[in-house]
Amino acid sequence: MEYSPPPLLAPEPSRLLPPEPSSPPAPESSYSPAPEPSSPPDDGNAANSTGVFDVRNFGAVGDGVTDETEAFKMAWDSACQFNSSVLHVPYGFTFVIQSAIFTGPCQGKLVFQVDGTLMPPDGPEVWPKNNSKRQWLVFYRINGMSLKGGGLIDGRGEKWWDLPCKPHKGINRTTLSGPCDSPVAIRFFMSSNLTVKGLKVKNSPQFHFRFDGCKNVHVESLHITAPARSPNTDGIHIENTNGVEIYNSVISNGDDCISIGSGCYDVDIKNLTCGPGHGISIGSLGNHNSRACVSNITVRDSVIKVSDNGVRIKTWQGGSGAVSGITFSNIHMESVRNPIIIDQFYCLTKDCTNQTSAVYVSEILYESIKGTYDIRSPPMHFACSDSVPCTNITLSDIELLPAQGDIVSDPFCWNAYGDIETLTIPPVSCLMEGISRSILENKDVGYC
Repeated sequence: MEYSPPPLLAPEPSRLLPPEPSSPPAPESSYSPAPEPSSPPDDGNAANSTGVFDVRNFGAVGDGVTDETEAFKMAWDSACQFNSSVLHVPYGFTFVIQSAIFTGPCQGKLVFQVDGTLMPPDGPEVWPKNNSKRQWLVFYRINGMSLKGGGLIDGRGEKWWDLPCKPHKGINRTTLSGPCDSPVAIRFFMSSNLTVKGLKVKNSPQFHFRFDGCKNVHVESLHITAPARSPNTDGIHIENTNGVEIYNSVISNGDDCISIGSGCYDVDIKNLTCGPGHGISIGSLGNHNSRACVSNITVRDSVIKVSDNGVRIKTWQGGSGAVSGITFSNIHMESVRNPIIIDQFYCLTKDCTNQTSAVYVSEILYESIKGTYDIRSPPMHFACSDSVPCTNITLSDIELLPAQGDIVSDPFCWNAYGDIETLTIPPVSCLMEGISRSILENKDVGYC
């Protein structure tokens, strides 16, 4: 999906601040079982010598009604000053928190252990007027933090999805006028050495997770769910982030399972079960004539099912930069529209025009991609820019059969160059050999 990240307002000197007003503009998960309910320490001291900070010791009630924001602020402040600490959200309790920014750096490594349930206020009508409606929980300038546990983060997104501006509300999926800001559930910003593990996260108003300007991110054993009709509910979105590992997770939602934006490199995605949803996307890139650079991305050993797309690269006309060094390997498709797709004519309206510049797409490897496709779309779709062709597309061991009937659709190619290493099903005869002269003559294309 196309999304412009909200500015993160500069915090005051304190470690945790509420956000200021925003400017207008299917296998089971492998999360660890939650522990039995625990009680606060008998001595009643908020600061525990063991480094465990139970939010109830800071006044949190956990009844699913009380505003617990201040208790979480104090717990974070205390844990953040400890050399190695655990901020504990205990099993058997439900905590309501308003939009908040958890700010570092902290004294040492911090574990945010969610074994209970976290929820925001229920919908835009009860969202505090002076709080940003573009983000809920933000972790800012944190190094060495883990967000994990066997608990649940419930974004309570239903009332946000029903705003008139959302695309499913109008006739023929058109949008209607009205306020449209909806919060990202969990955002990590300018942070490093992060681990997110074992949680169940559901029904975010917008993206479930967003990583901006982060480095060294390990995500494992997440179970992210939202209805197929929920708009813009990407499971995990990364932007200007590198050194990312996303392993052993299950995502089903109303948009991309994983979306990779500009400035990302060294990303490894393995053993993901994706769908229903919109598949795994690089992009969209190059909107508003911007430069976008993405490289060294691997998606492997995964399943995509009942999705609008499989593995997708999408760019706008008029952009610049490059997408290169991309590998999609050992991916099983189950009744997927567009299992393999490059779309360099991405547009959200009908009035986009062709332009002379485009993001350069090259060195894309598709290997061992098998399964079934929804016959409403061709199994392979390479729609490359008129002026900047795609080059070095490699196909190996591709077997895609129709999910309904026996008629096999032909792949579609436009201005796409590459190699076919093995026989493919269906056969691909539209991919051109060699490299386009326009690429050889334009030394500036793909500059990053």
